Amino acid sequence: MGEKNKFLHGQLLLDSGQLGGSFFQHTVVLICQHNAEGAFGLVLNRTVGKTVGEMIVADLPETLKTAPLFLGGPVQPGALSYLHTDSFIPDADVLPNLALGHSLDDLLEIGESFSATKKVRLFAGYSGWSPGQLESEMKRKSWLTFPASVELVFETPPEQLWQKILRSKGGWKNKLLAQMPEDLSWN
Repeated sequence: MGEKNKFLHGQLLLDSGQLGGSFFQHTVVLICQHNAEGAFGLVLNRTVGKTVGEMIVADLPETLKTAPLFLGGPVQPGALSYLHTDSFIPDADVLPNLALGHSLDDLLEIGESFSATKKVRLFAGYSGWSPGQLESEMKRKSWLTFPASVELVFETPPEQLWQKILRSKGGWKNKLLAQMPEDLSWN
C-alpha cells in the first residue's frame, strides 16, 4: 500500500455498526485532514437542533444565520469550522471545490459574496484522532469508508445520509445495517 493510500483524507467514514452507544453511532464523518500527526473530521449528519444565528454571536449574513448548525464532533464543542463549496475554488483543501475554514473573517467574506452555486455548512466542534488512533480503529473495523463528494456533503438530507451510503455500498450486510434502529430495543 502506498503512503498516499493509507491516509483517508477526502473519504467518508461510516459507523460500521460497532459504535453503538458512542457519540459516533450511525454517523458519517468527512475526513478533512489525515496524516502521520493524526486526523481531523466533521460529522455530516448530526445537527445541534438550532440555527447558526441562535448559537453564534456574530454579525453574519441572514442566509448563514438561518442555516442549521451541525455538531462536527465531540472535541472542543465551542470551536467553529465550516465547509464551503462553489463552482470553482482554486485553493480547495478537502475535495475539488470543497474547502475547510475556521476563520470568522473568512466566513463573513464568503457569506457576503454573491454566487448562485455557493454552499456553506457550519459546525460546532470536530472529530479528532491522535497519531495512529484512526488507523487502529480501522483495523478493528469500527469504520467503513466511502468516497466523499460535494453532492453527499450538501445535497443529501443529513438524517438519510448514513443509510443512503450504506445502501450505495451494496451487499446484504450493508443493507441490513442501514435498517438497524439506533436503539436495538426498538426492534
